[in-house]
Amino acid sequence: MGGVNIRPFISYLLVVIFIMAAMGAILIPLLSPMERVIGILTISGSLIVFLVLIVNIFEKYIKPVQSSAMVADELVKGNYKARTYVSYFGEAGRLSNSINKLASSLQEITLQEKMQENQLGTVIDNMESGLMLVDEKGYVHMVNRKFMDIFGGKFKDYVGFLYYDVLEEEKIHQAVQEAFLYEEKVKDSFINNHGIQRRFVEIVGAPIFNEKQVLKGAVIVFHDITELKKLEEMRKDFVANVSHELKTPITSIRGFAETLLDGAMDDPEARTQFLNIIYKESARLQALVHDLLELSKLEKEELQLYRGKVHLNRIINDVVPLISQQAEKKNILFEKDIKANIEFIGDMDRVKQILINLLNNAVNYTPEGGVVRLKANEDENTIYLEISDTGIGIPDKDKTRVFERFYRVDPARSRNTGGTGLGLAIVKHIVETHHGEIEMESEVDKGTTFLIKLPKNLK
Repeated sequence: MGGVNIRPFISYLLVVIFIMAAMGAILIPLLSPMERVIGILTISGSLIVFLVLIVNIFEKYIKPVQSSAMVADELVKGNYKARTYVSYFGEAGRLSNSINKLASSLQEITLQEKMQENQLGTVIDNMESGLMLVDEKGYVHMVNRKFMDIFGGKFKDYVGFLYYDVLEEEKIHQAVQEAFLYEEKVKDSFINNHGIQRRFVEIVGAPIFNEKQVLKGAVIVFHDITELKKLEEMRKDFVANVSHELKTPITSIRGFAETLLDGAMDDPEARTQFLNIIYKESARLQALVHDLLELSKLEKEELQLYRGKVHLNRIINDVVPLISQQAEKKNILFEKDIKANIEFIGDMDRVKQILINLLNNAVNYTPEGGVVRLKANEDENTIYLEISDTGIGIPDKDKTRVFERFYRVDPARSRNTGGTGLGLAIVKHIVETHHGEIEMESEVDKGTTFLIKLPKNLK
C-alpha cells in the first residue's frame, strides 16, 4: 500500500538527537559540577521539548498526509469506500476532509451509475424489439433478449464477433453498411425462418455519433411484425371472401330478375320457379349480412353483454323444437341429456345463439339416418355443453381453421345448406366473451363433438 515515506524524517530526528548527545558529552565534562547539573537538565529539557514538538508535527501534519496518500491510492484502484484519518488542524485537516468528500462523492456517483446501468439493462432486455449494438469496426457489443428470441443462440455467440460472421441475413448486412455509409437511418425487412417458426422482421438501423460528431458505431433494431402481417393477410382474405360471398347471391338475383323481365314472367311455372330462387338467394344474402353485423359487434372490445340469470333449460326448450323439426325432415335422430335446473350468470340471447349455430351445423352436416346429441351438465363453477353428431367430420388439416371467418371444410355443401361460413367464428367469439372455452374433436366420416365450458359467474 502506498503512502508518505517517513523513513527520512526518522533518520533526520535520530541525527539531531545524536548531535545533541555528542555535544553534551563533549561540553559537560568541561563544566563545574553545578554547571554540569544545569547543562544536563537543559539538554534533557531541550530533547523533551524537541521530541514533543516532533510528535505534535507528526500527528497533526505527517500522519494526515500519509493517510490521505493511502486513501488516494485506494481511490485510484476503485475502492470508493476508503476514508482518511481526519485532522482538524491547518492545511492537513483541509486535505483530509477534501479527500473524504471526494471519496464520498465518487461512491455516490458509482452507486447512481450502477442503478442507472441496471435500469437501462432492464429496459433493454424487456424491449419488445430486438436490439444489436455494433461498433465502428463491425464488432457486436450488445444484444438483448428479444434479439435472442428472434435469432436463437446465446449472448456469447454474438458479443465480440463481427456482425456478418454471426448473422447470415444479407438484409441485415446491407442495413448496417448503409447506416455507416450514408450516416442516416435505414429501414428494411426480411423473413426469418428460425426452426419451425416463420417470422416477418422489420429492420431499423441508425448511426451512433460521439459529442464531436464522429461516427462510433450503429444500433440495429429488429421489430417482429409477424402478427401485423397475419392481420393484414386476414384483412385481405376477409375482403376477398365477403366480395365472393356477396357476388354469388347478387348475381343470381340479378340474372333471374333479368330473365323474368325478358318475358319469363309470362310463363307461370317459370315465374314461380325463378321467384323462389330469388327469394332463397335474398334470404341467404340477408343471413350473410346479419352474420357479418353480428361478428362485427362481437369483435368490438366495447361489446357489452346483457348479464343476467340464465335458465339453461328454458333456452334449450325454446331451441329444441326448431332443431327437432329440421332433424325429422332428414330422418335424423335427435337425442338430449339435460341436467335439470341449470342456472348461471350470462347473456341469455348469446347463449341461445351458440346452441342454434352448433345444432344447425350438426343437423346440416349429418347424413340421413344419423344421430345428433345435446348434453348439458354442471359442476360447482362451470357449465358444460356438448353437441355431437355422426356427420361427415373434419379432416385434420382443417381442424385449426374451422373457427376462421368464411372457412368451409366443404364449400359446396355449405352453400347448399344455406351456410354463411361465419357460424363457428360467431360461436367462438361469444364463448370467449363469456370467458369460456370451446374444444372440438372430430374424425372424418364418424362425426364431430364440440365441448363448451362457461363459468357460472361472469365477471
